[in-house]
Amino acid sequence: MRTYKEKYLAGYLARLFLRNPLTMILGVTLISLGVIALLLMPREEDPQISISGGMVMVSLPGASAAEIEQVVVRPLERRIKEIKGVEHIYGISSDNVGIVNVMYYIGENREASNLKLYDKVMQNMNQLPKGASTPLVKPFDIDIDIPILSIAFYAKDSNQQESVKLYKHVEAFRNTLGDAPNLAKTELKGEHKEQFNIEVDLFKLGAYHLGLEQISSALSALSTQMPEVSNHTKEGKWVVFGVKNVLESVEDIENVMVAHVGGSAIYLKDVARISLGYDQQNLKNAQMTYRQSDGSFTPLQEQVTLSISKLKGSNAVVIAEDVLARLEAYKSEFDQEGIGYIVTRNYGERANEAVNELVFHLLISIVIIALLLIFILGWREGIIVILTVPAILAITIFIAYMSDQTINRITLFAFLLSLGLLVDDVIVVIENIHRHLHSKFSKEKSMDELLIEATDEIGAPTNLATIAIILTMVPMAFVGQMMGEFMKPIPLNVPVAMSASLLIAYIFTPYLARKFLKKPTAPQGENHD
Repeated sequence: MRTYKEKYLAGYLARLFLRNPLTMILGVTLISLGVIALLLMPREEDPQISISGGMVMVSLPGASAAEIEQVVVRPLERRIKEIKGVEHIYGISSDNVGIVNVMYYIGENREASNLKLYDKVMQNMNQLPKGASTPLVKPFDIDIDIPILSIAFYAKDSNQQESVKLYKHVEAFRNTLGDAPNLAKTELKGEHKEQFNIEVDLFKLGAYHLGLEQISSALSALSTQMPEVSNHTKEGKWVVFGVKNVLESVEDIENVMVAHVGGSAIYLKDVARISLGYDQQNLKNAQMTYRQSDGSFTPLQEQVTLSISKLKGSNAVVIAEDVLARLEAYKSEFDQEGIGYIVTRNYGERANEAVNELVFHLLISIVIIALLLIFILGWREGIIVILTVPAILAITIFIAYMSDQTINRITLFAFLLSLGLLVDDVIVVIENIHRHLHSKFSKEKSMDELLIEATDEIGAPTNLATIAIILTMVPMAFVGQMMGEFMKPIPLNVPVAMSASLLIAYIFTPYLARKFLKKPTAPQGENHD
């Protein structure tokens, strides 16, 4: 029997791995790496899109809105337009304050954009009018501004005083999250903090011929913070001297002296009513109702919402599960204080469900393809094709993991999109092997040479067809703005999947064919040269 001389890469790979004992180890290794990558890849519902921008705020006390626009906002807008990559600039003018919001083109590097904005503003501070404050430059961070988890806490027996107690306990739980990995920001919304409220009686104030500015001055003088003084003794001991808080109770505030009238001291309690309550000036409030087990709804009651954001590229599922586990461990303390809670948003759960659902659909698609191939090609040939699909997907997922991608709906959509294309190369190879096996000349060739020749024969057209499909996906990588960022996983993953499909077809299809297929005892079919 003659030895076939390979012409293309397909034949060389087929001969190299056909009887190589490492071929099976390679296949198991690839699938294992894919499974590990699938478990470790951060899961999100949608891909995170890099949106950069910032805000510049300048105050000019005593200036009107028109003056702020002329001397603060417009000069800043002119200078900020000089920054490359700026898409929109929005100026806001009001009495005493001017604000300029800056938005960069989607895809611009956020850190570099923030640095350019800060440098440009600081370089042109000399153009601001006298009396203007130092500009406050605050970057927008869309990655951490969207919470992945929101928890609503409420007092089971609520009243105004309970809202302060509720805030304290929720704040205590919030502080326990300080060592949680990959948390970006935790915020409380709808909370009311404890404070002393002073309600001045204007009639009594007028009777003593006093003004509100005198009361304000008296309180400001007492609320000045005194620094701690520390030093070492001769013995090397650390000694700290501190000043006790002047205002610690309602009685302390009531006895604050505000003026002298006719040789008598006027105390704050003489002209005002002081109480310990919550921050009444905080007009932000949140109320909730929820469905009980019997189907009825509870009355509206105050709530404090804890929102939690994650760092970009981290796993929303793992972070949400970690926080909820900590919340469950803290539940007994909340129960003792009469505090209940409801998880109102769980992005990690939604992301996990979306990923699991698409993975399930991916498996269904593989099963459907398997049934079709078994019906059309035969069960042996169909099994060979199906066995190569996990290796192709494993390579694609592993490379996506190594390139810091996250697994989300768009990533899995790219896999689903390419799934029908993935088996094309393998089908072409196995079909040509099947044709060679049933050729009348098959008995003149050894099984190994027949498999190598059949694989090498379709190398050039299969390479060309695969490259053509890859080239159709490449232009999608150059789509800009929101759509380009959102669809980026498709041009990144489909070419990788097609390249992996080509290599798997040349390496594993002949190897599996030697294991599963045999020459027919009485070959029949068309002549083959």
